[in-house]
Amino acid sequence: MKKFIDLRSDTVTKPSEGMRKAMYEAEVGDDVYKEDPTANELEEYAAELLGKEAALFVPSGVMGNQICLNVLTSPGDEVICEKDAHIFQYESGSPAMLSGLQLSLVEGDKKGIFTATQIEPLIRPSSAYYMARTRVIEIENTHNRAGGTINPVENIQEIFRLAKKYNLFMHLDGARIWNAYVETGISPAKYASYFDSVSCCLSKGLGAPIGSIIAGSKEFIKEAYRVRKAWGGGMRQVGIIAAAGLYALKNNIERLKEDHQKAKLLAYNLSQLKTVNIDLELVQTNIVMFSLVNMKAEDFILKCKDRGLLLGTGKVGVIRAVTHMDVTMQEIEKACKIIEDILTE
Repeated sequence: MKKFIDLRSDTVTKPSEGMRKAMYEAEVGDDVYKEDPTANELEEYAAELLGKEAALFVPSGVMGNQICLNVLTSPGDEVICEKDAHIFQYESGSPAMLSGLQLSLVEGDKKGIFTATQIEPLIRPSSAYYMARTRVIEIENTHNRAGGTINPVENIQEIFRLAKKYNLFMHLDGARIWNAYVETGISPAKYASYFDSVSCCLSKGLGAPIGSIIAGSKEFIKEAYRVRKAWGGGMRQVGIIAAAGLYALKNNIERLKEDHQKAKLLAYNLSQLKTVNIDLELVQTNIVMFSLVNMKAEDFILKCKDRGLLLGTGKVGVIRAVTHMDVTMQEIEKACKIIEDILTE
């Protein structure tokens, strides 16, 4: 079988030998009765990492985000988020479909960052009973569609102060908050401290095959547990996959820095090609976005696939490459050569 260099996403990683061993040896029980010791250990460990009272293991990042939004709101409420936020672009209309929510979109800068100054005029007056009720401000960190960019903690603090002023909730889509941490040195708990709820992926750069964590107060997680069950997320002897998540959190966070180095190498090489448009300022973690001057993105992706390199798409006309633990630095160098050969033919 042909071996591909797969840069479509960091979700394509496969469990390592150590992770598989942890899964094989996991002690399990019925998690719907809260009797799975491995799932319980994962949730306790994740809550501690995130500085929250409690946490809950869920099957996916989408479910994690949507449970959080559901618990924080009532049908007819409004959530303020950036226009390219994952909850708007890539979650199948779930805020409306599952919770009866509408989203108010903010035009962020090229890094997907929006400010308290932009948000404040969008907050509905409490007297305006004929409008949707503003209830949550959502921030994605790192920002996927902007290229894995990091929202500065100072900006988050300003938005947090605004949320407190208007008695609003804050939700963090921290699918790749671990990447933000290893790049800035700011702990996940510090980032999460400004939010009422947080959702984090275990199945992206951390290498687990399945699952995300949501975290918040004990009261919040008690209600989240009920919603997870209602949406079909009660997973019984889930310790087999919870063990992978626990292994990921204990072993694979610090190594994310390697993925950032791979992304920077790829981005630098791309920047040397005359027919490539790339903004190196946006390459902050493990995602590289670029476009081409003289070739359609779809045609280029097919040419790369023919030569053993798999790439994905970002925004319209934009190509996305995501580095991860299953691609070596040598394979990144090979990917650079494949791209150069195609663009200089």
